[in-house]
Amino acid sequence: MKKKLVILSGAGVSAESGLKTFRGNDGLWEGYRIEEVATPEAWQRNPELVQRFYNERRRQVLQAQPNGAHEAIHALEKEYEVVVITQNIDDLHERAGSTQVIHLHGIITKAQSGVDASLIYEVEGEELKMNVYCERGSQLRPHVVWFGEPVPMMSVASRICKDADIFVVIGTSLQVYPAAGLINDIPRQVKKYIIDPITPPLPGLTVIPIPETAVKGMQTLCKLLKNND
Repeated sequence: MKKKLVILSGAGVSAESGLKTFRGNDGLWEGYRIEEVATPEAWQRNPELVQRFYNERRRQVLQAQPNGAHEAIHALEKEYEVVVITQNIDDLHERAGSTQVIHLHGIITKAQSGVDASLIYEVEGEELKMNVYCERGSQLRPHVVWFGEPVPMMSVASRICKDADIFVVIGTSLQVYPAAGLINDIPRQVKKYIIDPITPPLPGLTVIPIPETAVKGMQTLCKLLKNND
């Protein structure tokens, strides 16, 4: 039986595919305040602006290609049962071939009902238009978990983490909750690797830091796994 390797990925994995990380040093996301484009209140206040914002993000995602980190994660499936838990809303893990991907914050290539988050639809092409409705008559919105909304896949992710034999954090500073708290669900005896140029402080946890960007860091991880596992 293959060992279960659980990977928690963040924006740094997709950065080398040309996708910007979530927020810049100025606290803005692509020039917008989070309150303008990433909350339920923003959608109620100005749905056209929010829709345009995510249409542009979707366009960027569809134009991007998986990088060496995505491909290396997929390649690990030859030796391990790999489950990717990602904070990213892009589909680059899937396009690289990963077969088990949990999207904590939704995925931009899909839309959801404005009144029932369980009603999810594929978006055809780059643009989700206004005046397109779900079967309950509500405007479709991006399938993205906004600030102030529950994270439906957290309980699933937590269960997966508790069963991990190896745990890898890549491309995230572990600052966004509740996702960052998943590292506390990993059994204490399980090896924990963190691939990020800056290793976040994790009091009480023993981790193996790999202070590199995602592509180079995955190359290092694969060597370590081969030598130590």
